[in-house]
Amino acid sequence: MENTFKLTRRDDGIAILSMDVPGETMNTLKAQFGPEISTLLTQIKADPLIRGLVLISGKADSFVAGADISMLDACNTAEDAKALSQQGHVVFNELASLNIPVIAAIHGACLGGGLELALACHQRVCSDDGKTVLGVPEVQLGLLPGGGGTQRLPRLVGITTALDMMLTGKQIRPKQALKMGLVNDVVPQSILLQTAIEMALAGKRAGHSVKKSLLNQLLEGTNLGRNLIFNQALKQVAQKTQGNYPAPAKIIDCVRQGFAKGIQKGLEVEASHFAQLVVSPESQALRSIFFATTDMKKESGAEGAVARKITKAVILGGGLMGGGIASVTTTKAKIPVRVKDINEKGLSNALAYAYKLLDKGVKRRHMTPAVRDNLMALMTTTTEYTGVKDADIVVEAVFEDLALKHQMVKDIERECSEHTIFASNTSSLPISQIAEAATRPQNVIGLHYFSPVEKMPLVEVIAHATTSPETIATTVAFARKQGKTPIVVKDGAGFYVNRILALYMNEAAQLLLEGQSIEHLDKALVKFGFPVGPITLLDEVGIDVGAKIAPILEKELGERFKAPAAFDKLLKDDRKGRKNAKGFYQYGQSSKQTKAVDQSVYAVLGIKPGSDKDPKALAERCVVQMLNEAVRCLDEGIIASARDGDIGAIFGIGFPPFLGGPFHYIDRLGASKVVNMLEGYQRQFGDRFAPCARLKAMAEANESFF
Repeated sequence: MENTFKLTRRDDGIAILSMDVPGETMNTLKAQFGPEISTLLTQIKADPLIRGLVLISGKADSFVAGADISMLDACNTAEDAKALSQQGHVVFNELASLNIPVIAAIHGACLGGGLELALACHQRVCSDDGKTVLGVPEVQLGLLPGGGGTQRLPRLVGITTALDMMLTGKQIRPKQALKMGLVNDVVPQSILLQTAIEMALAGKRAGHSVKKSLLNQLLEGTNLGRNLIFNQALKQVAQKTQGNYPAPAKIIDCVRQGFAKGIQKGLEVEASHFAQLVVSPESQALRSIFFATTDMKKESGAEGAVARKITKAVILGGGLMGGGIASVTTTKAKIPVRVKDINEKGLSNALAYAYKLLDKGVKRRHMTPAVRDNLMALMTTTTEYTGVKDADIVVEAVFEDLALKHQMVKDIERECSEHTIFASNTSSLPISQIAEAATRPQNVIGLHYFSPVEKMPLVEVIAHATTSPETIATTVAFARKQGKTPIVVKDGAGFYVNRILALYMNEAAQLLLEGQSIEHLDKALVKFGFPVGPITLLDEVGIDVGAKIAPILEKELGERFKAPAAFDKLLKDDRKGRKNAKGFYQYGQSSKQTKAVDQSVYAVLGIKPGSDKDPKALAERCVVQMLNEAVRCLDEGIIASARDGDIGAIFGIGFPPFLGGPFHYIDRLGASKVVNMLEGYQRQFGDRFAPCARLKAMAEANESFF
């Protein structure tokens, strides 16, 4: 078997240990590397001619991207996972205890186990390249750094900084890493190896001192101060996770125990907590999302189809959605964009929107003003159909009006080439109806973004019956270049995400009309795991938008989508939500700090809040509707797989990631339990809760989706 590590001895006494995992584009740490590394370290210890060691990657653009996540799924028990962590401790401790200087030369991704490897070295130097990032993102997979990271990182950069890194999983750029003391030097990639060799020759093993604020020195230097930090961190974690994610609290405990009882005890606690997390349902769900998104990146969206290259895009409409789509196309995909709107105001809005987003990057020092200006230069505007002939794709983001969209299709077919793709950002209108106006319906497709475009990771790619495979593959590739996760869905009212969301929102509205208070209802669903409650979401999306979509869904999909009689009353009182600062909540200066309910909305709806019900019961009643409809969508072929359904719900509407998505959650509960819940609600509230045929069949056969 080909070796991963190669040891090269230089005449000056410095040895170079290069890591290059055979057959892979990026280095990841695997359990089977342990014996190979230990053998090499034994050789290094035994060789008196070696006076320094430099660790470097043999890959072009990555150091070590982390541990191989698949080896965690191979752990059958917590003991198996604990053994993995302990093996990492042994190897990294061997490295750290070498009596010669050990320098990590870092270029590219240095994440998770990769950073823990670098932390076990005596010094670190990294390249100033944009591809170089450092971090411990394990918390995003429901885990903690299991290779000694919870002990070495706080001692290097300070407790507060280390907790911030470990609890958020944020990635650190080179200059920031130098400032916080994570690395000892930052140099151009061209002299990275030479700098590391010089550091090894100099023989210095201590890191450079990092200047801490007086408050941090006082807090981190005493038991009382450290306990204040840990207790405050636990409070913040409890508020943010609502108790749904166990990893953050365990990370804090590892650091706390390490400082209270010493590094050795801290490592024991780390291995134990790591093992418990690996086998936890939360981490298993989060890892399933990681594997699903990784697999999806390899798919074209249409089997056998090859995507055409996109060299220019046109966006129709300079509103909030149009501006957002134009922005991600230039900044993420680096594709020139022509924005077309009927007036200059719309065009100015689109340009201002893009500039504001880019300027944030300048203010945070993620880019220079010159880079910002070069990206802005990729966006041009027009009120006429000029400069659009050579567009490869046109994304339409105008009002939800079928006649208007028909006109857009005709205009583009007249003004652009016969190969130009027409992608509609409709949120509810069937794509087949939009394609009725086309002479080249094979080029028409749906491309449904979620607001705000720059933040929401999902897009739905909607193919109607005659959309060509090439159009699908090209649109999927375009969305990926924009930094999005696309799922291909079948045409139909509401597509997938809005369809499952609508029933969830309708049920929340029913509960509101039954007398549940707005705050209690929202808190119940946030406690369940959604990022915001349903009433807050309606305010954010727009009450008027919900009012437009509801009748379309009811007409196309039936009585169960009939919205509660609330929209008309709210719109009659000119309540649209955040967009006109009048909805369920108060907006404006007075409500900036703490969002407060606009109590007058109860009178508008003709209700008086009564006694609040059990939050779990409220959440269950809303969520079970979403689960039922998700299975219907799979049964009807709206989504291609349960995997796509999970990703769509998590990335599109914030379904709790720790549950793995609607289909993983059904598997966790058991189909029979979900059917029993639905039938109980059906007896109480009517046929809108009737369990779908596939769910009933699965319950009878005791089947699962995964």
